[in-house]
Amino acid sequence: MRIALAEAQAAAERGEAPIGAVVADPATGEVIAKAGNGPIGAHDPTAHAEILALREAAAKLGNYRLTGLTLYVTLEPCAMCAGAISHARIGRLVFGAEDPKGGAVVSGPRFFEQPTCHWRPEVEGGLLAEESADLLRGFFRARRSRKPDPEAP
Repeated sequence: MRIALAEAQAAAERGEAPIGAVVADPATGEVIAKAGNGPIGAHDPTAHAEILALREAAAKLGNYRLTGLTLYVTLEPCAMCAGAISHARIGRLVFGAEDPKGGAVVSGPRFFEQPTCHWRPEVEGGLLAEESADLLRGFFRARRSRKPDPEAP
């Protein structure tokens, strides 16, 4: 999760929401992929940290099914990311802070509890939750406190 937090910090430095994700093999401890949020820079609404890390892991392993691997993410995944986690057959999901507004694992639609969900990972929430939440709060607080540029479109 510390690596995911570092990815989240790097995303914040790029002006992206500070969310980071890591795909790891629990059998070997190997970090297979890592990513920070990237929708703004990539001009891609699907470029969430989880999606980018899953894509990188699948490409590296040559298989879209990532069964047995663990995905660490600093914020509770949204519905889109929960769907991708299910399709990737991730074995275990570990997230930091809960997201009451946009989360879909323990908040909102509780994606993995739906009868239409075909694959449910083991889920653990709350790992380094305060650090994850503090990073997000600080990022958005700083954005709100900036004075708007009158010449910006």
